[in-house]
Amino acid sequence: MIKRYNNLTAFLFITIFLVSYLGLNAAENQVNIIPAPLSVKTMKGSFTINNTTKLIVGTNDQQAMQVALFFGDRINAVSPVTLTPVNQPENSKLTNCIVFSLVKDATLGDEGYRLNVDKKRVTIEAANPKGLFYAVQTLFQLLPPQIMSPAKIEGIVLKMQAVKIMDKPRFSYRGMHLDVGRHFMPVDFVKQYIDLLAMFKMNTFHWHLTEDQGWRIEIKKYPKLATISSMRAETVVGHAGANSTYDGIPHGGYYTQDEIRDVVAYAAKRFITIIPEIEMPGHSLAVLATYPQFSCTGGPFKVGTTFGVFNDIFCAGNDSTFVFLQDVLDEVMALFPSKYIHIGGDEAPKARWKLCPKCQARMKAEGLKDEAELQSYFIKRIEKYVVSKGRKIIGWDEILDGGLAPEATVMSWRGTAGGIAAAKQKHDVIMSDNGHLYFDHYQADPTTEPLAIGGYLPLRMVYDYEPIPAELTADEATHIIGAQAQIWTEYLKTPADVQYMLLPRLFALSEIDWTSKEQKNWYDFRNRLDNSIQRLAIMGLNYSQGNEKVDVSAKAMKGGKYLMLNLESERPNMIVHYNLDGNLVTPGSSVASKPIKVKSTAKLYSAVFIEGQLKDKMINRLVEPHLAAYTEAMVLRTDRPGAKPVSMPGLIDGFCGTTDSDQVTWNTIQGKENQITIDLKKTVSPKEIALHCMTIKDREFVMPSSVEIQVSQDNKDYTSVKTFKNDATDPITSTTTKDFSTAVKSLKARYVRLVIKAESKTARDPRMMIDEVIVK
Repeated sequence: MIKRYNNLTAFLFITIFLVSYLGLNAAENQVNIIPAPLSVKTMKGSFTINNTTKLIVGTNDQQAMQVALFFGDRINAVSPVTLTPVNQPENSKLTNCIVFSLVKDATLGDEGYRLNVDKKRVTIEAANPKGLFYAVQTLFQLLPPQIMSPAKIEGIVLKMQAVKIMDKPRFSYRGMHLDVGRHFMPVDFVKQYIDLLAMFKMNTFHWHLTEDQGWRIEIKKYPKLATISSMRAETVVGHAGANSTYDGIPHGGYYTQDEIRDVVAYAAKRFITIIPEIEMPGHSLAVLATYPQFSCTGGPFKVGTTFGVFNDIFCAGNDSTFVFLQDVLDEVMALFPSKYIHIGGDEAPKARWKLCPKCQARMKAEGLKDEAELQSYFIKRIEKYVVSKGRKIIGWDEILDGGLAPEATVMSWRGTAGGIAAAKQKHDVIMSDNGHLYFDHYQADPTTEPLAIGGYLPLRMVYDYEPIPAELTADEATHIIGAQAQIWTEYLKTPADVQYMLLPRLFALSEIDWTSKEQKNWYDFRNRLDNSIQRLAIMGLNYSQGNEKVDVSAKAMKGGKYLMLNLESERPNMIVHYNLDGNLVTPGSSVASKPIKVKSTAKLYSAVFIEGQLKDKMINRLVEPHLAAYTEAMVLRTDRPGAKPVSMPGLIDGFCGTTDSDQVTWNTIQGKENQITIDLKKTVSPKEIALHCMTIKDREFVMPSSVEIQVSQDNKDYTSVKTFKNDATDPITSTTTKDFSTAVKSLKARYVRLVIKAESKTARDPRMMIDEVIVK
């Protein structure tokens, strides 16, 4: 599947190169900057860089000179023009020059800039060299896309539109994460990754360096972490938990301390801070495989060969565990000058701690009432050590459990609840919502995409994310310091795989973090996409083409009595055709020029045609207006202690799944026991409540073993309506659907709850596919 996209990338590269070579790139450039600046005014004319253009740095600041060198090096690499920066005082009479200036202007902050381009000169002003660097990224986007070519292009015209820009970021923290624990990524790719972040004005790279499946950083005091903990014997094939097949191929790798220093210095020149993550107390199986004395049981263990959450974690009752971690952190902090050190804190099962005499003794000695408070003790003890070294910790939102460490910053990944709780406690928060910012999720129908962990996260869903929850006051909102997206690499084996999941969703993330809320506009963003996508093609990167497919969205009207469908392509100027009668779409089918009203069940087919040819896969949906559509659905995994409810809007989006429909209509729910609670937002008298499920034998999705339907008016006292028992839990045929539907009489309800249980004879952790909770 990946090869298909590489071929397409190569084709686009050749096409764009020919356009450049023929001189068509001399056409007037439009201002298509991502992320959108705070203020842009287009002027008449343009400025062209040529062999007599001067590159002037009007300050003696060394970092400002580095920024000018960075700009000149790119020009020199791609064109016959040689730009060498020189220090000299600013002179407004000079022409045919590009001038970098540092000014005293508090309104620009540390990262803002002013950029003026006219026919005679380019002037960049900033209060800090960081602002100059971000202005350079804007200059690159004003120049033709060929500016990003890896090779020199004879005849390239370096023309940019005349503009006046004033710009600064919305958030101080603009982050992107990369997991190299599950699959190791080489240094050259890590640097390329940093370059991509810099292109779109991100300022933080979260480097996830340790995992159950591999330890990736050299620690001099514990050399076996590099020689043993960095290597696993083999890797599970396909989705973890769905089968027990392994590839038999050893996988590993680690970064030497010299390589780490090199990458840190490389990032610093691009004004990107690297935050290292050393996972604790969970996700530590690779360490325990080498040093089992830091566990509760003593092992033996092996480096993880499959993915998921493992019960064996660092022992919290053993002082030697903390000595080890402090030793590791000493070397990590010597390598990374970042203010923050990420210590993980997520997905740490307490099963071993409950049975461990040392952990129980620790709880008694410290007056801790449960294992959640023991985890809080663990995190606080590590934080105290990190703070003593002049640093601060970041942890995933599980560090809230049992009490938050005094100076900790929270990375809220399980929706917004953790972020809200931390901000209300006046702790800084980085919003990392797994529903909107996990770039390891599918971008389109899984049947058309490379293997991913699951979920559905198209470009628009990323773009529409708002990091500041409405529940926060203005003062509390100041503790939301930014947003970060994650790329976990369970199923991303190569740099090309990571590129595909990152791009172009990185564009949307950059606009979340940089562009003011009031200026964000999906349709404007969509019109600016092609300019940046062309640059990806020229760079030879493997990026998703999913943005040419039809994006289907809806809005419930009159309490769900009917739906208004919106059909559009993520790319502008694409004509979308559709049918609602279940017939396949042709170029002669109706055109979706405005929202479509759907009053009853309809089978939708839609597609984009270019010159009469179908573009990618035809989209189909079973549209079902109902009372619960576009209300609120929360899922609580009740078989996992301490689990928090998570929002799952796909359960009430008005789209039902079929065996042949796009799998994006189906929602994955995992675990032996779950509760789905629907808030209908008003009291109704339901006549029918239904749930649809599907099994897929190849991926071991099971049917529920039982479903109990309950209703309530206050979300406290629930009345049971009906319980379904289902003996056939494991999939028998390749794909099967089943309805759990009941009539409701003489009951009023605002809340509908489904208590769902699942069993499997083969899967470690049962998974179900559920498309829609229907209330009529």
